[in-house]
Amino acid sequence: MKNLQTYSNLIKAEAKRLGFDSCGIAKAEFLEDEAPKLEQWLKNGYHGKMQYMENYFDKRLDPRLLVDDAKSVISLSFNYFPEKFQKKDSYRVAKYAYGEDYHHVLKSKIKELTHFIQNTIGEVNGRAFVDSAPVLERAWAQKSGLGWQGKHSLIIQKNKGSFFFLVELILDIELAYDYPFVTDHCGKCTKCVDACPTEAILSNNIIDAGKCISYFTIELKDELPSEMKGKFEDWMFGCDICQDVCPWNRFSKPHSEEKFKPHPDLLTMKKNDWEEITEDVFKNIFKKSAVKRTKFSGLTRNIQFLEK
Repeated sequence: MKNLQTYSNLIKAEAKRLGFDSCGIAKAEFLEDEAPKLEQWLKNGYHGKMQYMENYFDKRLDPRLLVDDAKSVISLSFNYFPEKFQKKDSYRVAKYAYGEDYHHVLKSKIKELTHFIQNTIGEVNGRAFVDSAPVLERAWAQKSGLGWQGKHSLIIQKNKGSFFFLVELILDIELAYDYPFVTDHCGKCTKCVDACPTEAILSNNIIDAGKCISYFTIELKDELPSEMKGKFEDWMFGCDICQDVCPWNRFSKPHSEEKFKPHPDLLTMKKNDWEEITEDVFKNIFKKSAVKRTKFSGLTRNIQFLEK
């Protein structure tokens, strides 16, 4: 057990050196409590038109189906809260997309951590996941002690809030495991529920993703539904409303990752600038950003929907 704890401590120290804010480790096993919740969520159609959520049901619940002989799931958080924000008279982008695409930035860091583990411990097999595979990252974050799931379903940490990415590393070695985070510190607060203009936040920490502004502005490829007109509150890519009103985010501190700093024009453009945006300007501002996912046509569709 001493070696297992030593290895866990070394991994956490290296994760901190790489810029991760938190690192917790859980035993790789079937997520028994999550299975009926996921099944009911899909049955209720809360995934909207994201059909891919119906795929790999078993793999979402059992990391041992993703990595042969998996024994440990390492969960890591990485802060993305910005120092500067867009102008108030602007169509808005979710803060996580201010800088370079987090998939690429964090994948390089998790690769470094994987190499460190292999060089330090020996022959270790595993896979890293940055929001790109059938992994219930929030369940694993809670199981590894990182924080609790708020009513908006995001993981919250008492001293950091919720503006952070989650990354998982599934390995085929045993480690010393952390205790799960079992206390819900949201209490009777319903600020996120009350603030959601599309009523996407339901009871029991459930999200009707098919009503979420992020879903409409990013995932939905069809025409935006007319009944949602006037409910997006100037969000043209993603949405931070539920996080912005959360009292725990008063503890959020600006990140120090150079690659997450926004293009200067993103912070200065006003609504009329966005309404006249050209494809060249789009490519310049969002050259390496996650906003590229919606493409120029998708962003202009969203902007036109927001125009009065």
